[in-house]
Amino acid sequence: MEDFYAQRDDKNLAKINELCDELPIFIREYIVGIHTRTTTLTRLNYVYDLRIFFDYLSKKVFRMLKPQEITLADLETLKAADIEMYMYYLSSYEFQGKKYRCHDRAKERKLCSLRSFFKYFFNRDKLSSNVCAKVELPKRHEHAITCLDRHEVAKLLARVESDKLTNATTRENSYHEITKMRDIAILTLFLGTGIRISELVGLNIDDFNFEENSFRVVRKGGSESILYFTEEIAIALKNYCAWQQDQIDAETSFGKKIENQNAMFYSIQGNRISVRAVENLVKKHAKNITEKRITPHKLRSTFGTELYKNTQDIYVVATVLGHKDINTTRRHYAATSEDIKRKAARTVKLRDDEE
Repeated sequence: MEDFYAQRDDKNLAKINELCDELPIFIREYIVGIHTRTTTLTRLNYVYDLRIFFDYLSKKVFRMLKPQEITLADLETLKAADIEMYMYYLSSYEFQGKKYRCHDRAKERKLCSLRSFFKYFFNRDKLSSNVCAKVELPKRHEHAITCLDRHEVAKLLARVESDKLTNATTRENSYHEITKMRDIAILTLFLGTGIRISELVGLNIDDFNFEENSFRVVRKGGSESILYFTEEIAIALKNYCAWQQDQIDAETSFGKKIENQNAMFYSIQGNRISVRAVENLVKKHAKNITEKRITPHKLRSTFGTELYKNTQDIYVVATVLGHKDINTTRRHYAATSEDIKRKAARTVKLRDDEE
């Protein structure tokens, strides 16, 4: 597991260095200054957001300056109104020849990135104020959770477990012969544990303990956690591992590629499976059993919703899903509490039955 995350960090660091060349020199100071309390992925996202911000300043505020030429003294002249104009600009903007739109959640993230950036230099007395702190975060409009019901979950698993896929091409069915065990294992793990897609692709074989039906996972932010799974999931995982071992023993081309590797899930090419490949396999199978737009995150939501219905304990859901902030869990699973409200309403009686 360490090798996968180390390689991912190396790629993120290389991208950060590349992007910093397009930005003012003090951006590197900021990135170095926050490196002990942030992950490489967080810092990369900050740099992506700052790149758009400085591109905006170059186009709309300091028109005579390139992004790299903007100084902290220039930033000192910005007012809250300038940041508010930037937030408005994000509703529909152009960057490097492509058009983009930011909705409330994306705007919130970009403003949080700016707040962190301005706060850093304000705390070091290089800016007289954190002007971004004066700008309110966009009001987030929560949407109902999209997830599969039990009938749809059963249909999804039945489809993947079948020897031949319905509504599939000959090519897709030939691939299915190779990926069937893997896809069953991945889908059951999503639906039975609620892990994130980024956590799943980083799993190694030795992260699993089948005596206790548990596995070790590196959560968002880099912390480690032990999660547990049911016997149904254990069977799917063991069947998949046995199939892989058969490929190695038979010295198939796939078996030779994965031999002496430690990843849990592989692509057909014999590489550790990618986020994109997992997204595609979920989409491929789900589109045939529901009109809902199902993604790996929606499978995570399916697990979280079912767990909340069974436990009615938001803290249990937060712990298992790896939410650091309980409010994140409340926000995402507030709709589920409507069932509890309905049950509560039915328990209250204004009059005795005999009256």
